[in-house]
Amino acid sequence: MSATAPRPASGGETIAGKVLRVAMMTLIVALMVLPFAWMLSTSLKPQQYILSTTPQLIPNPLTFESYIKLADRINLFRTFFNSLLVAVLGTGGQVLVSAMAAYAFSRMQWRGRDTVFVLYLATMMIPSVVLVIPQFILVRGLGWMNSFAALIVPGLFSAFGTFLLRQSFLGLPKDFEEAAFVDGANYFTIFWRIILPLSQPALATLAVFSFMGLWNAYLWPLFVARQEAVMTLPVALAALQGGPRALTEWNMVMAGSVVAVLPILVAYLLAQRWFVGGVVSSGIKG
Repeated sequence: MSATAPRPASGGETIAGKVLRVAMMTLIVALMVLPFAWMLSTSLKPQQYILSTTPQLIPNPLTFESYIKLADRINLFRTFFNSLLVAVLGTGGQVLVSAMAAYAFSRMQWRGRDTVFVLYLATMMIPSVVLVIPQFILVRGLGWMNSFAALIVPGLFSAFGTFLLRQSFLGLPKDFEEAAFVDGANYFTIFWRIILPLSQPALATLAVFSFMGLWNAYLWPLFVARQEAVMTLPVALAALQGGPRALTEWNMVMAGSVVAVLPILVAYLLAQRWFVGGVVSSGIKG
């Protein structure tokens, strides 16, 4: 008696194939989540249990001592607020400036538009570290050292953000725009009341990328914001590397990493329903 072949699941996929696919996806998710789980676990362990020979994912004993010591060591509230202020204001400014530039490059007709856009886009090939010294000299000349202006203003102009939003704007139908011109609307009204509402996925995508970049920035704040009043969280956390007798307190470092990851996670969760659609719509149209 011949064996019965496995019945195909929906879409022609066999049950075995579906089980294999789910198993592979579960493995990939576990590999991605494990470092974060280990980071959280380490932040909740006492120092003497961190380098034990037997790895322990679930802390025993569990303690929040590392978070308390972290708050005392680096003025956690102040540095967290500084990073959040820079990331929020910088993200809002970068999205607005990029959107205005993208509108000019995609919906307005003017001589040399495409040539200027190509030249502007070519600046993406310049490594960011090459620009640190010229920007530092400029900021110092303006008297912005150890100020929030030095942390926010240089990041407002993004060739990548302009390119991302331009691709999204080019995919929008011109019917609404032409109808608005007939009704007497000007360019600013069309930009603010038609283009931006129709481009929410792309705007959310850029906002997430911009927030992540500004929140995690280390090199530039290290140059221009060394005073505690304007010091950001990544710079403050770097001071935890190598404590007394060159012994790094890894539970405190991991506690700082947990605090640093949470705002990025919240930002992504708030924008996730637009994020995937924004990547697709602005990344493949042109």
